Amino acid sequence: MTSEKLALHGGAKTIDKPFKRYNPIGKDEVEAAKAVVESGVLSKFLGCWDEDFYGGPKVQEFERECEKYFGVKHAVTVNSWTSGLVAAVGAIGIEPGDEIIVSPWTMCASATAILHWNAIPVFADIERDTFNLDPKSVEANITPYTKAIMAIDIFGHSCDIDALMEIAKRHDLKVITDTAQAPGTFNKGRVTGTLSHVGGYSLNYHKHIHTGEGGILVTNDDVIFERLQLIRNHAEAVVKDKGVQNLSNMIGHNFRLGEIECAIGLSQLKKLKGFVESRQAAAERLAAGLKELKGLRTPVIKDGVTHAYYMFPMVLDCDILGVARNQIFNALEAEGVTGLAVGYANVHLLPLYQKKIAYGSKGFPWSSDICKREVNYAKGICPVAEELHERSYLGYEMCLNELENNDIDLIIAAFKKVWANLDTLK
Repeated sequence: MTSEKLALHGGAKTIDKPFKRYNPIGKDEVEAAKAVVESGVLSKFLGCWDEDFYGGPKVQEFERECEKYFGVKHAVTVNSWTSGLVAAVGAIGIEPGDEIIVSPWTMCASATAILHWNAIPVFADIERDTFNLDPKSVEANITPYTKAIMAIDIFGHSCDIDALMEIAKRHDLKVITDTAQAPGTFNKGRVTGTLSHVGGYSLNYHKHIHTGEGGILVTNDDVIFERLQLIRNHAEAVVKDKGVQNLSNMIGHNFRLGEIECAIGLSQLKKLKGFVESRQAAAERLAAGLKELKGLRTPVIKDGVTHAYYMFPMVLDCDILGVARNQIFNALEAEGVTGLAVGYANVHLLPLYQKKIAYGSKGFPWSSDICKREVNYAKGICPVAEELHERSYLGYEMCLNELENNDIDLIIAAFKKVWANLDTLK
């Protein structure tokens, strides 16, 4: 390690120019989008029971290709993964006041999709090694009102889906998997995101593959499949003519993805394996370069699981380091390391949950009769997630840039420089 003066203290920066921005869109996508524009058919959805209820040719082709790629019976495209989560919660038959256990360590939409149906989010803690839902905490949070578990495959690492499905079977619960950040990964040889009752992936612009915005729902359940399609496209206007008898949650939306996005998605899907492998190679190089640094834990990968590395998640032992996380972050940032995240998420501590104000100003749904008990969102209910967020988690956003070997080596050099100068940060 060098003891060269830190950039934070007036020394030269380790990384003096920005890395190339990650852009998975290439000539194939341009040509695919161009062909759709020239066809004049940018969307073909009709919000009534008609042959075009299911969308245009590219929507249906993309869905069939997703079914093949992910090895599922059914795939349904939506205009965002947030829309996908809303549709998934509605499709499993949730009633107002039902409780769904969810992680606090996730993008806020995972929990607000539950509230959308006037159901009640209940937050369980996470595993310190993978940052995914801790099955023991899930079990401890089950009540007579629990109807489902929403598990997030965070940062690109699969949750402990076998343990969660076993819990769900014993308690007669449904499981939704939010695999927004982990497409193209595997859990014991099985495709991540396909092992629950319903799951899916994000096509947002900063994911491994993207169509700008969008999402893909996957399920092997015929009933859930039909309900996903109905919720996506104005269910209330369709059920009568389609002959649907179960009207629960048949409040439709316009969650439809367009023809251009699906044409781009078809090209992107073919590249997913290569994109994930590229991130894995970069992450392995980064982990190897950082593994000897004291007080720094690089990503943990459980046996039989592959990682997509949407994020490169690290944990600092600030007691060993003798330096606070923010001081290390500031020093690394000064060295030119961009894309670092100090902490991630504690959704249960957002004002929405602390004040229990969602619909209107009177505390609905928690203040209403549909909420059957006092649900606790106080600080302290998720101690692992809270400690990681407040004190020890440091992430690097792997999908921010095209990362060549030299780029990774520069990041490693910046870390080593900071670690060689920890005493100057105290």
